Amino acid sequence: MATVDAALRSQVRNIESTYGRPIHEWIDLIRASGRTRHGEIVSWLKGEYGLSHSSANRVALVAIDAMSPKPQAVDHEQLMYAGSKAELLPIHQRLMAVVRALGTDIEVAPKKGYLSLRRRKQFAMIKPAAKHIDLGLILPGQDIGARLESAATFNALFTHRVRVRSLEEIDNELRGWIAQAYAQAA
Repeated sequence: MATVDAALRSQVRNIESTYGRPIHEWIDLIRASGRTRHGEIVSWLKGEYGLSHSSANRVALVAIDAMSPKPQAVDHEQLMYAGSKAELLPIHQRLMAVVRALGTDIEVAPKKGYLSLRRRKQFAMIKPAAKHIDLGLILPGQDIGARLESAATFNALFTHRVRVRSLEEIDNELRGWIAQAYAQAA
């Protein structure tokens, strides 16, 4: 069964063959004309170059897409660790390496100011604070301790929070808690 993309590529090849110009030349002509609106491009192609309506429509759509600025990829780490929080970036990167080592089924969902980590459901989050990184974990039934705090006053979506202040604090105990939260999110 043909896909929509394959059908559109076929239509463009047919236009190129019928009218004797590759699509990039049509795009260059439209760009040079200064026309940017779909209707004016279609009318111009039909009147000036004798394209059928469907061919002019397809060329106009391809050209408008090619001439439209593409959104820039957002580097969420750079945004989260800008300014005074830049010193926390190595801790974040090490935590993400621990998380990624758990499996390939992890979805990293950037939110405003933090990253949500999901498997079938959310199991953790990483959020920079002023002098540490807050690691929120969902660990039902796990005891609260000096290091593994309750998240009740931090974020209601999580059961526990660990304040990670240095790379050395990303030890086997912390790796175990992350792995446990990951396993329970299956």
